[in-house]
Order: sequence, then structure tokens, then C-alpha cells
Amino acid sequence: MITRAETLARAAELRRYFENAGAQPVETPILQPARTLLDLYGEDIRARAYVTSDALRGEQMLRPDFTVPVVQMHMAHGAEPARYTYAGEVFRRQEHDPDRANEFVQVGYEVFDRADPAAADAEVFALMSDVTAPLNLRAATGDIGVLMAAVQGLRTTEPRKAALLRHIWRPRRFRALLDRYAGRVPVSQERQDLLAKTDVRIEAPLIGKRSASEIMARVERLRADARAPSLSSGEVDLLDALLNVRETIPFALEHLRDIAVDLSSIASAVERISRRTDALASRGVDIESLPFEANFGRTSMEYYDGFVFGFFNPARPDQPAIATGGRYDALTRRLGQGTEIPAVGGVLRPGLMLELEARP
Repeated sequence: MITRAETLARAAELRRYFENAGAQPVETPILQPARTLLDLYGEDIRARAYVTSDALRGEQMLRPDFTVPVVQMHMAHGAEPARYTYAGEVFRRQEHDPDRANEFVQVGYEVFDRADPAAADAEVFALMSDVTAPLNLRAATGDIGVLMAAVQGLRTTEPRKAALLRHIWRPRRFRALLDRYAGRVPVSQERQDLLAKTDVRIEAPLIGKRSASEIMARVERLRADARAPSLSSGEVDLLDALLNVRETIPFALEHLRDIAVDLSSIASAVERISRRTDALASRGVDIESLPFEANFGRTSMEYYDGFVFGFFNPARPDQPAIATGGRYDALTRRLGQGTEIPAVGGVLRPGLMLELEARP
């Protein structure tokens, strides 16, 4: 049984490792304003976080991760470029798996640098790879930005694109929307009846937060969506081909470039992967055997919008990742009040590292 003291000692070692790599150590409050996280992720975050209230400060959440408060701190006071490291507890509710920890120690390394995003991606990945190398973990990489670019290039309405982009991190919902927009599933009878009405009246008492005008606006959006032409089967097939890319990076790049011939909107994103691959190779990463999965990272925290990676125990597929990370440029834009900076980071679970080392 790994003790808390052992975990904290390993966390301190890891933080010193990142300090030696050039990172500035930072601390963030354990209690975070709930409003910021709710604005970012919507009410879904309540299912994953511990929420409490304060008479003066309103709703608060026990820190579900470090990245959001570190970004807020940097955007308010940080110089450029900047590298940060931290260590401390995070809290995640576990409603479906009682064996998963709801409180654990996390150590991270974050880079804010606009000079060369590909090099920053490679820097973070290489550091995480080096520090976990003795554990013989399985690496996984992906890039959320390729799927985002593919969605943005679809020949469909802007509201449909927005809905698909909003649900990229919810693969089942994304697939359901894609099939509906492509006309591959029948429209429910309830929706058909609603759209067939020429005069929708709200006769029942209003219960909840939506006003009558908001409900009517929603009906009009549904009608506009019903009038929109279906996505072409060709575009949906290209998206499926993209999501099925699962190769080592050199072969994945070749496959993605083939898809980009017919799905030109992903060309720039594919070239970013190519530049990152060169940067990884210059850092000594064996790219010939490094996996790339276009679908990887779609159930992670929703702020990732580019490169994503993880390191896993191959003997325990049920176990959470030992290390994860990715790029989150859009998050700096949302929290930067008009400014933004390319940013990428990664986190480690020292407790899981110790458990793995303790096993015979």
C-alpha cells in the first residue's frame, strides 16, 4: 500500500525535475470559483466535480485540475514565454467506478510560448516520456485539431458545425448528430409533430429556467435545421476514414495526407502534425514506433484543441493514464480577455507511478 507521504515525496521529486527543465513552481487554491468552470464546460462539470457554496463567494469547486487556474494566472500576470510546474491534490467524483480514486496527487508542466508550437509540443511530450521511461508504458498520441478542422470544412450550416464541435468530446453524441445530419436515422415522431405545427402555443405552466421566448427560438432553430440539406455521404465517409486512422506516426501522416486530397480543410492541421513529428524526432523520440490515433483524446478534458497524448500501463487497461497532456490554445483565448498565447502541458500521477514500481 503506497502511503500519502511516499506519494507527496515522489511529487516533490517530479516537480524538482521540471524546475531543472526551466519551469517556475506555482501554487493554486484548492477551492476554485465554480462559475469559471461552468462557463467553460456547462453543467456537465457538476457530474465530475465536488461543488460547495460560500455566502460571500458563491459556488465553489474543489480543484478538478490545475490547468484552468494556471492559465488564468498566466493570462493575468505572466510574462512570455513561460514554463510552470506544480504539485498537489485534485478531486474528481466517481459515480460509476468505486475503485477509482476521487482524490489524487497530480504533478504538471505547462508551456506558454508562441515562438514554435511544434517544438513546445515535442518538449512536453519528451519530458513526460523521459520521466516515465523506467515504467515501460504504452504511449498514445492524437490531434483534436484535425477533427475540428474537418468539421469546420463541412458543407453544412454554421449551427450544425457548432453543435458537432461542441460534442467532439462526447463521441456517442457526436455520432448521433452526424447520422442525423446525414439523414441516416429517422426523425422522431415527436419532432415531426412539432415541426408540422403552424402555430406552436405554450399552454402548460412554465417550469424551469427557459422563458417562452427561448422555447420559441428553439423551435425556430429546429425548423431551420429541418430545412437544411443533408450532409453528403461522401463527407461522412471521409470523416469516418479520418476517425479510423490508427497507425504509427509515419503511416498515419501518409494516410491523413491521402484523406486531405478530398477533405482539404484538414491540410493545415496535417502539416502541423508533420512539423511536430520532426520536432519529436529532434528530441530523440522514436517516431517510427510512436502510435497516432485520430480518435484519441476525445474523452479527455474539453479544453484540448490540438496535440494530445497519454502514457498507459499496458498490463492494466482498466487503470487511468499515468501521464496525459495536450495543447489548449483556445483556452487561453477564452480566459485571456482578448489576448491569447499558444499553450501546451502535461500531468503525471505519482501515486500510480509508485504502485507500478512496487509490483513484482
